[in-house]
Amino acid sequence: MANHSATKKDVRQSAKRNERNRYYGKTTRNAIRDIRAIEDQKDASAKLPEVSSMIDKLAKRGTIHKNKAANLKRKLALKVNALKKK
Repeated sequence: MANHSATKKDVRQSAKRNERNRYYGKTTRNAIRDIRAIEDQKDASAKLPEVSSMIDKLAKRGTIHKNKAANLKRKLALKVNALKKK
């Protein structure tokens, strides 16, 4: 275990950031799963900006790589656009 107070603080901060990043990452993965399950283009199109924003925030925080974020958003947009209008 760390002996210096600054190192102890860094361990606490790191644990807090790790927990926060895990929460946001899991929430975003669930949102991506939900939008992929939608069969109606109108509903999926309405939800796409919200999910894209969540993905962008993960990339901005450094939780995921910016290229992974771009790939996820591209694949989601292709899926939404390929849906039939109902």
